[in-house]
Amino acid sequence: MRKFLLGVIVALICFWGYQYVKDQFQEKEDLQQASNLIEQEIKNVSKLVVSEGSYAKVYNYENTESFVFKFLSARKKALVVVNAKANVSYDLREMKYEVDAENKLLKITQIPEPELNINPDIKYYDVTQDYLNQFEAKDYNKIKSRIQSDLEKQIKNSVLMKNAENRLISELQKLFVLTNSMGWTLQYNQQNLNSSEEFQDLKL
Repeated sequence: MRKFLLGVIVALICFWGYQYVKDQFQEKEDLQQASNLIEQEIKNVSKLVVSEGSYAKVYNYENTESFVFKFLSARKKALVVVNAKANVSYDLREMKYEVDAENKLLKITQIPEPELNINPDIKYYDVTQDYLNQFEAKDYNKIKSRIQSDLEKQIKNSVLMKNAENRLISELQKLFVLTNSMGWTLQYNQQNLNSSEEFQDLKL
């Protein structure tokens, strides 16, 4: 009888041991599968997110040079018409992240800064210039530099920047949907994101 009971106890211990090892292996396997899915989704969103816009500006450029103790002056002027294409991009291929499978945590540690690219098409009309004050390369460079500066200020305060940010958030929300569906947590700047609405308050 004792041998029978001892055999039953040994069998139960072996069974429980087997189940424990099996469960541990299954848990590790599940975590690995989840990590692989997250890595794949990160690859899917790791792309160039671009928002584009068009802008138009008109400038009146005028320059006057004085000669002979300001008794003589020479003037040059032009109407400058600018049509520009601009785009704001986030290169999510440069995003930094950590996958913490043990704690079921995806940490986004760094999101790349937006890049602003402006391609102005500059045309000159009604160009007039005196013999002693003609248009030179430095004039065109000065005009182009001013146009570039003005456009940058205008675009940085325009809806284009917000549109680009919204597209970025849309891509990041895909990671939230996946991690949330698997019982994982998405974290950015050490802040846990518990709902899609919280993305709107992110300081990127």
